[in-house]
Amino acid sequence: MCNLYSLTKGQAAIVALTRAMRNTTGNLPPLPGIFPDYPAPIVRNAPDGVRELAMVRWGMPSSKKAILDAATKRANKLRAKGKDVDFDALLRLEPDGGTTNVRNTASAHWKPWLGVANRCVVPLTSFSEFDHGSKQDVWFALAPERPLAFFAGIWTSQWTGVRKIRIGMETTDLFAFLTTEPNREVGAIHPKAMPVILTEPEEVETWLTAPWEQAIALQRPLPDGALVEVARGVKKDGAEATL
Repeated sequence: MCNLYSLTKGQAAIVALTRAMRNTTGNLPPLPGIFPDYPAPIVRNAPDGVRELAMVRWGMPSSKKAILDAATKRANKLRAKGKDVDFDALLRLEPDGGTTNVRNTASAHWKPWLGVANRCVVPLTSFSEFDHGSKQDVWFALAPERPLAFFAGIWTSQWTGVRKIRIGMETTDLFAFLTTEPNREVGAIHPKAMPVILTEPEEVETWLTAPWEQAIALQRPLPDGALVEVARGVKKDGAEATL
């Protein structure tokens, strides 16, 4: 599961490769460490039909079953301590930490967001998979120079729910990106999955505009040999990470 990535290329490169017509990110600095539940840049088909570069929070809504299971577990712990539980109230305020990676696109939970209106691409220059053997983050990129690439993603507008109990209800836009089976390089570290990565402008265009029957063909691993390890044992990657 990819829960850490970097973006150290500027807005001009992102806009050029995606043909975004609007940029709402302001002064976008290098982002050598992007973590779940924080805003990150995506290129999306905005509600008014304009393709835009925007900052959106990482982590799509979790399934109703996941929230129910979490609330049930929390309620059982409270009851074990002898506390009374209003389960309906607890369920309504159960925190949803968000789902960062989407694998099963056949799931009914994801189907509302698979159309063109809810597709996005997520710019990156490298991404990390955690090596449980060495207990280190291992960073991959297309080349040592860390060229720009994109995750194939989905997003949703104006989700309302609880991410953190201390904050309570929030309304925000959310995104996540797709995963697939790993190629050789990623599989050596994380044998279950790797992100769906788009490397060509034509792939970006297909993901953002094509019918689902065509777009789903992009949910595949990069060829073996397409990635190189560029860093290990750090939480940030890229030249700016050392400044």
